[in-house]
Amino acid sequence: MDIRAARAHVLIFVALLSPLTLSAQFKDPTQEELRMTTEPKAPGAAAVYLYVEDIADQHDTSRSYYQRIKVLTEKGKEMATVNVSYDPDIEKIPEIEARTIHADGTVIPMTEKPSNLVTVKTRDLELHKLVFTLPNVEVGSILEYRMKEKFKSFVDAPTWMVQQDTFVHCAHYEFRSLASWTMSYVSQLGAGAKVVKDKHDTYTLDVSDVPPVPDEDWMPPLNTLKWRVLFFNSSYSSKTAFWEAAGKQWADTLREVTKPTGALKKAAESLVAPGDSETAKARKIYAAAMQMQNTDFTRQRTEVERKKEKIKEAQTVEDLWKLKEGSGDELTLLFVTLCRAVGLNVEPMRVTNRARAVFDENLMSTEQLDDYVAVAQLDGKEVFLDPGQKMCPFGMLYWGHMITSGMRYAAKSAVIGRMPQPDYRATLVSRVVDLTLDESGGVQGSIRVVLSGQEALHWRQIALRNDESEVRKQFNEWVHGTLPEGVQGEFDHFLALDDYESNLVATVRISGTLGTGTAKRTFLPGQFFEANAKHPFVSEEKRAMPVDLYYAYAKSDEVVYHLPTGFVVQSAPQAQSIQWPGHAALKIDSDTAAGTVTVKRVLGIGLAILAPGDYAGLHDFYQKVAAADQQQIVLARAVASK
Repeated sequence: MDIRAARAHVLIFVALLSPLTLSAQFKDPTQEELRMTTEPKAPGAAAVYLYVEDIADQHDTSRSYYQRIKVLTEKGKEMATVNVSYDPDIEKIPEIEARTIHADGTVIPMTEKPSNLVTVKTRDLELHKLVFTLPNVEVGSILEYRMKEKFKSFVDAPTWMVQQDTFVHCAHYEFRSLASWTMSYVSQLGAGAKVVKDKHDTYTLDVSDVPPVPDEDWMPPLNTLKWRVLFFNSSYSSKTAFWEAAGKQWADTLREVTKPTGALKKAAESLVAPGDSETAKARKIYAAAMQMQNTDFTRQRTEVERKKEKIKEAQTVEDLWKLKEGSGDELTLLFVTLCRAVGLNVEPMRVTNRARAVFDENLMSTEQLDDYVAVAQLDGKEVFLDPGQKMCPFGMLYWGHMITSGMRYAAKSAVIGRMPQPDYRATLVSRVVDLTLDESGGVQGSIRVVLSGQEALHWRQIALRNDESEVRKQFNEWVHGTLPEGVQGEFDHFLALDDYESNLVATVRISGTLGTGTAKRTFLPGQFFEANAKHPFVSEEKRAMPVDLYYAYAKSDEVVYHLPTGFVVQSAPQAQSIQWPGHAALKIDSDTAAGTVTVKRVLGIGLAILAPGDYAGLHDFYQKVAAADQQQIVLARAVASK
């Protein structure tokens, strides 16, 4: 069976913030809108939407937008530049009309033609982008434009992104669906907002005073948090019925796709030995998959290049093995097939990438499922594997595939399954610093950084996508962001960069000046890497959105200061043990000896996602951490003996 049957068919539809069809007319501004200088309901806003309209019509295969924006500050003028993405395979070039209205009522129509740029071009997809800028925009101007997209065959069920980055006064949404479609939708809306359906299969939503999307640090993907309405065509009476049917169809397809052929059985048997354990066999096949070219991390060949090199596109899993290349999803399916060829119980699972979105079981659409992973039963243990993520160690998942959901095998069908959260000790940043101080405060030394888990994977994948100079630049930027003021670091080299099963080691040379001093004393930061750190969650007492730390982790620092001659340690950081039971812990110790002082700090964060209702505990923990990190090392000149 063609492996393309197993690939995700993602329809990319970009619904820009708003506007109406060209059949609608521009609206004359009111005197109140012209005189408007601030928005009391959105203090400090750079701009606000006065009106937004979005109409999708399946009867005439069009979608139209209308938008009016009031510019309140210089920054708000940035909204005069608009980007509209479209797919030329399924729609015509959008029709656009725009104008600027100054505060005195002067109207300046846009006469310049939008720029048409090609932004994505692969063997499966081509996306274009229209870019235009409204003319002569000033603070106080009203920006007004309308756009119509005319599709070649049909209009897909729309998504209304009701909540924007900017406050919305009023908005109207409308979807005229075909009676032949069995339409369903899921929504997340503010109090009082409701989708209304009439007898002509037209859905409408009118809202006012829509607050901007919350802008907090460490937020999860907003697809299920923003005010939105997602329509989809479904003939199923419930989400349970939909996912059961979708799961069975998916399982039947994958069962055929991953059925080992004679050639693949022979290939798999050549990779393993008869006496190998199940885990050993899976490791060897995993290593073979990792050695293949993963086109998610390298440039894909163009059609011309493939013809020139006489390379055919893979149609089956066996073709992938012959070509020794494939996308991440394709290599995962190849791994599953090879494992099955030697009798291993390994199954594919398709999940939502948490770096992009949160899985929504209420949304009856398999298009939200992005990536394949593998679930193996090896020597009596369930093991989750990620062979489609280049440089990902055996037994580890890329963080976007953790704590998410998707479809996995269950008997002859599939069910919604949940991915695990690994132990925080699986990802470790260990930094060992050796510093020599002189009498004037100068410092020379080195840092040995050991990275494991997600941190090592992050840098290895950066190295796959960039040349050596860019990797060096990015690592230096990361190091510089952790050093105290006055201290410079220069990345030297990596060890084990290509060995994904080993820890990644980096060495950094450091120099500069450290601390402050008086005639008798020198003051050094008690925590070398936290001297200039901005501890998260300290200033925010309350939280509206969940916290997403991406993954659980641990950090271990050991800093050895070699003191200049004639100095002794007058005080060092006191031992600290701060616990947030079941979630996080900090431990600090220091030790003084003749001519040296050593400070150790270990921080463990055992959670990745936290609900707003549990935020108080995180806030309290980091307040205590910030206080503990303020301790100093005080050196004093030794008194000469008489």
